[in-house]
Formats: sequence, C-alpha cells, structure tokens
Amino acid sequence: MTKPTSGGFTKTPGWLDWYTGPSKPTFKLPEGAVDAHCHVFGPGAEFPYAPERKYTPCDASKQQLYALRDHLGFDKNVVVQATCNGADNRAMVDALLNSNGKARGVATVKRSVTDHELQEMHAAGVRGVRFNFVKRLVDFTPKDELIEIANRIKPLGWHVVIYFEAVDLPELWDFFTALPTTVVVDHMGRPDVTKPVDGPEFELFVKFMREHPNVWSKVTCPERLSVAGPKALDGEQNAYRDVVPFAKRIVDTFPDRVLWGTDWPHPNLKDHMPDDGLLVDFIPHIATTPELQKKLLVDNPTRLYWS
Repeated sequence: MTKPTSGGFTKTPGWLDWYTGPSKPTFKLPEGAVDAHCHVFGPGAEFPYAPERKYTPCDASKQQLYALRDHLGFDKNVVVQATCNGADNRAMVDALLNSNGKARGVATVKRSVTDHELQEMHAAGVRGVRFNFVKRLVDFTPKDELIEIANRIKPLGWHVVIYFEAVDLPELWDFFTALPTTVVVDHMGRPDVTKPVDGPEFELFVKFMREHPNVWSKVTCPERLSVAGPKALDGEQNAYRDVVPFAKRIVDTFPDRVLWGTDWPHPNLKDHMPDDGLLVDFIPHIATTPELQKKLLVDNPTRLYWS
C-alpha cells in the first residue's frame, strides 16, 4: 500500500515510499547512539510543502521518525531540513520541540531571516544551517548571501552543512574553505564509487578534510552512492560493498570528524528503498572497532550537537 501525501498535495510520479516494517539490526548500536542525518516530510496537511520544491514526497511524521529511532536502537536524532519544505523550518522545529530533548536540527535559512528567528530556532535545538549545491534539487543561492548567513550563525556556535557532488568540488573549493564555521559535508561529497578510492577525485576530498580541520563528513547514504550493491534488502548483511572502501577510509583517517545517519525517509531515491535495519548493519563494515563505532555514533555527534 502506498503512503499518503496529505494536504491536497500530489506525490511525485514514481516516488518511492519509505520502507514499512524494517528489520531489527544485527549490529547492536552503542549506548547513546545518534542518527545524525534524517528528515521529516510535512505532514503536508499540517506543514505544507514549499511552492518552489523540486519534489513532493509521501508524508513522514515526527512520530514515525521517533518510532524508527526506538526500533533501531538509537538514542537521539539530528533532523535535517528537507528541501521539499524550502526555508519553512516549522516541521523540523516541531519535531525538535516534541523530542524530549532527544533531537537537534539543521535548518535552511535565507538572508531575510531575523536574529529573533535564529534565536528561537537555537532555543528549539537547531545547531546548523544547510547549503545545498546539488543543482537538480534546488535553485542556486548567491555565495555572498551564504557567506553572510554563515557569519550570522557563527556567534550561535552553529555549523554549516554542505551538500554537493564530487565533480563540483574543484569549483566550490574556494567558497567552502572561506566558511568561518565548522563545515559538515553530506554523504562524503557524493563520490563516484566506480572510480578508485585512491584516484584523483576522492583524493581531492581527502585533501579537503586533511588541510581543513574544521571540515567533517557524514559517511552516509551508501544506498545513494552504490552502483554494484548488493542492496540493503532481504536480509543482506554485506550491502553496498562498493561504498565500503570510501567510507572506511574517511572513518579511519578522520575518526573524530565523522557522523552517520539513516537519511530516513530517503528522499528522491530512484532505484530501491532500503530496509533501515540492514542499513544499520552497514556501520561495522566502515567503523570496524568498538572505539571507532563509539566515536562515529556517540562521541562526535554529541560533541557537535549537544555540547
């Protein structure tokens, strides 16, 4: 049965709904683990989707997100503003306010945001803003506006999350390295995993992190990056093997600057919708010791979002 899109909105044709009845992970998460990248969608009837959105999803509520958190064994969440809600952060903030202190947020803001609005979001638990450079998802925002926003959030102790594709890193390098805050890269900058892990494209990303200690990376979304699979479905315990060398290299090289999250409810997937329990079972393949797992899942997100 397909999941609804409420509020009179029509779901994007071919939209893949999030997975019903995820398995229980085989991997036991360490105590205090944080799902450091997830979203809520609407629900549309309560929090209408943005007029400028590039997609219309099925609804995915805070109650459904937190039920998944408990089922998988996470303690907390970082709720990242989804592009379908534009710069209207009400759905994300509502999720934080109803989390009993177990969620922090990443907002999308425009130059017109007031200091009072920023303070209100901070009080609700927002700790960062997201800048999206994936051209098929959002319209381009001028870089001078983004720098202005970054300078305004810096006194709050917030960070900037950047979403881009590996091929675009050279042209974005100067802008990213000018940002005055901690910078968190979504999904390792979306590397092409058919290329060598020690090839020039991924080496540039490693150099980016090595030369700039304010840069962190989420080693997330193997389901988006994988070409050869296998998929996190039907009990598969070795899913997305082609992504493992890339994520493992980042975790091994920068153990104190990595984060992990489910990306639930997985916006804009085209190929398949993963079982979130099996996604959690991907973690020990990229963080191979209890020490690395605790840094990735507990220490790093706690330091960034709750300290």
